[in-house]
Amino acid sequence: ELSNGHPIFVLPTGGRGAKAIGVGADVLASDPAVRDVGVDTGFSPSPDVLRAPDLAVGDIPDQPGWVQGAPLLAMEYADTGQDEAELAAKIQDLLVAGTRYVWVVRLTGPRRVEVHQAGAGMTVAHPGDELQAPGVLANPVLVEALYDREVAREVVFRNLLQREGYSSLDAVREEGKAEGEVGGLRSAI
Repeated sequence: ELSNGHPIFVLPTGGRGAKAIGVGADVLASDPAVRDVGVDTGFSPSPDVLRAPDLAVGDIPDQPGWVQGAPLLAMEYADTGQDEAELAAKIQDLLVAGTRYVWVVRLTGPRRVEVHQAGAGMTVAHPGDELQAPGVLANPVLVEALYDREVAREVVFRNLLQREGYSSLDAVREEGKAEGEVGGLRSAI
């Protein structure tokens, strides 16, 4: 990566982080308001800045090369060995470039998500809390859904139902029941 013209050496993600990134990508990509999610997508808001968040939500063209601009939502998964100074610089670069939200999922110590927004102090969300990104995501996201596959499946299922026009699984069941009753009446007539 590149920050203010200075190269940054970025180590690859370990196994735990890689699995969690896959889980988070499924959750974000299924949200009804999301069009594009990128994994390790390089964003270049200016010639001297190149940042590649672990996950990014925004306009990601289907073409080669770095994406000009910045994502609306960027996520970083922080695990053992995280260079905290570099992470802080990356968060700052993204926010200055126009990223609305940066979520840092902490995989060491107590699990939590640090929420960064331009012009606002950092807040911390813990398991059981919901994260929101107005103007980017349609639905709130449980903290655990960003790293726990079982919780993520429930969120993805809800999101996919909403993409098809259903508010919940109960709405699908009610529609099926109503169609079955109408079909039974037609058969009786």
